[in-house]
Amino acid sequence: MLRVLAIDDEPLALQQLTSYIRKIPYFQLVAQCQSAIEAREVMKQEPVDAIFCDINMPDLNGMDFVRQLAARPVIVFTTAYSEYAIEGYKVDAADYLLKPFGFNEFQRAAEKVLARCEPRESRPERGDGTIFVKTDYRMVRISIADIRYVEAMSEYLKLHLDSQPKPIITLLSMKKMEDFLPDNFMRIHRSYIVNLDKIIEVNKNRVILCPPAQEGLAKADGKEETNLPIGENYKEKFQQYLDTRYLGK
Repeated sequence: MLRVLAIDDEPLALQQLTSYIRKIPYFQLVAQCQSAIEAREVMKQEPVDAIFCDINMPDLNGMDFVRQLAARPVIVFTTAYSEYAIEGYKVDAADYLLKPFGFNEFQRAAEKVLARCEPRESRPERGDGTIFVKTDYRMVRISIADIRYVEAMSEYLKLHLDSQPKPIITLLSMKKMEDFLPDNFMRIHRSYIVNLDKIIEVNKNRVILCPPAQEGLAKADGKEETNLPIGENYKEKFQQYLDTRYLGK
């Protein structure tokens, strides 16, 4: 069941939107809001998987509201203005519904939301905080907290760990690893997923990870810190993460 938030400043449009949401068997309506500011308060208290959001609203428009979200749910924009479509796709919206829209159009948008959310829903339980990966014909257990970063290498991945000097190499896609890892991991480049807890510095378009925890590992690596690039397509999401933790003017 996906938890859905509806936002529209027009009461009749909001009523129609919420009635459509209730007709989708895999949707659960969390709240219906008449402003982005009201929605922001709801999201402080309630987890949300997807948002159906009007764009042209007073005080804070839907586009700016979505851009400000640090942890962004799946977004579907609903608006009477077609000129917003390109902007909607810039923030990776799952779909764009042009008012007035019927239930068939809404249902197609709902299916796109489900497709985006399915990897999250299908993640296996990791109660003990570990995963198993195959390497050198063996299945090895890895503590997720031990992973410093993941590096793509053609069809393989290198898992760089705190506890050992050499990475574990496994045949796996970046997408599958990205979908599996918890929220304190983020893809910052087409070739890198980092453990956000290991970052000690951000310098322009690069992140610097703290030295490996085990004594002597830094020397084994030949360097004390790990310096990784931030890809152009990943800058906005990473900046949102920084903004939620930045203390300054």
